[in-house]
Amino acid sequence: VMPQWAGSCWYFLRFIDPKNDQAFCDDKKERFFMPVDLYVGGAEHAVLHLLYSRFWHKVLYDLGHVSTPEPFKKLFNQGMITADAFANNRGIYIDIREVELRDGEPYHTETGETLTRFSGKMGKRYKNGLPPEEVGKEYGVDTLRLYEMYMGPLETSAPWSMEGIRGMQRFLQRVWRNFVTEDRTPNLVDDSTPELEKLLHKTILKVTEDLENLRFNTAIAALIECNNELVQMQSVPREVGRVFLLLLAPFAPHIAEEIWEICQISEHQLSDESFPTGDPEKAKDNEITIAVQIQGKMRGTIQVPASATDEEVEVAAKSDPKIAKRLEGHEIRRVIFVPQRLINFII
Repeated sequence: VMPQWAGSCWYFLRFIDPKNDQAFCDDKKERFFMPVDLYVGGAEHAVLHLLYSRFWHKVLYDLGHVSTPEPFKKLFNQGMITADAFANNRGIYIDIREVELRDGEPYHTETGETLTRFSGKMGKRYKNGLPPEEVGKEYGVDTLRLYEMYMGPLETSAPWSMEGIRGMQRFLQRVWRNFVTEDRTPNLVDDSTPELEKLLHKTILKVTEDLENLRFNTAIAALIECNNELVQMQSVPREVGRVFLLLLAPFAPHIAEEIWEICQISEHQLSDESFPTGDPEKAKDNEITIAVQIQGKMRGTIQVPASATDEEVEVAAKSDPKIAKRLEGHEIRRVIFVPQRLINFII
């Protein structure tokens, strides 16, 4: 009997052509789909599954059964989710459902024994894991998806936080209230504003770039920022709402599809629509904020046209009353510019 590793070392090849009873996969299909674009796995995979699957693939390549010497184009190691774990005085791990906190101290709910708390990888070993179905049942699966992607950069470890879960739930509730009235009718209007259109294209460009680079947390932050602007409006402009839901769908597909249907955005389902494309020209700011430094220390900010030259920025900075007062009586020996970001006066 072959061990489990044998099957897992080539499953990605079988996925290409799972019903082929003559070969593990068709040659044409293998050449079309391979190699795998992205391999996401924990660091432990680098010395276990990744090593074995590469060895297996190289043997198949040497035998002429596959067209690529490597099975994967790119490797990405994601971080771990950590959480508080608890043990009794014998070092036995206690299930977190059997732990209660009194004034911040952990106790066993049945025996009353004081427990030792430490931080560990969330999972079965330390009995500190929460089944996704339990979290999904209480807060919704979209909330769980959003929270896990918003915890931080994908490559870093992060502690589990129920308050973070509730924060994502509140975000989705605000999205719902923006689009849907209390009697479940659309809350949309036809007209928009230039400012909102500019923010929309900024959000499209930001979310698109972050998705391509696996920066899910900052993509969600951009959606939250956009939604905060919509909160201040009585109704959501239809085109803005359409694009916002398309951007939200990869992170929270269920609520996005539900709102899409209630608001009758299109005759097609949201999942059948194309992802929006941002226009860099429409995302440009008419004015930008420039930080003003003196001797490398921050002394204020100024607003200037986005097209302002270095000379125009210098004139605007010197005209600012606070900056002018600090420069008074001093000879400016040098002016340092970081385009569209800051100006630094050396005196």
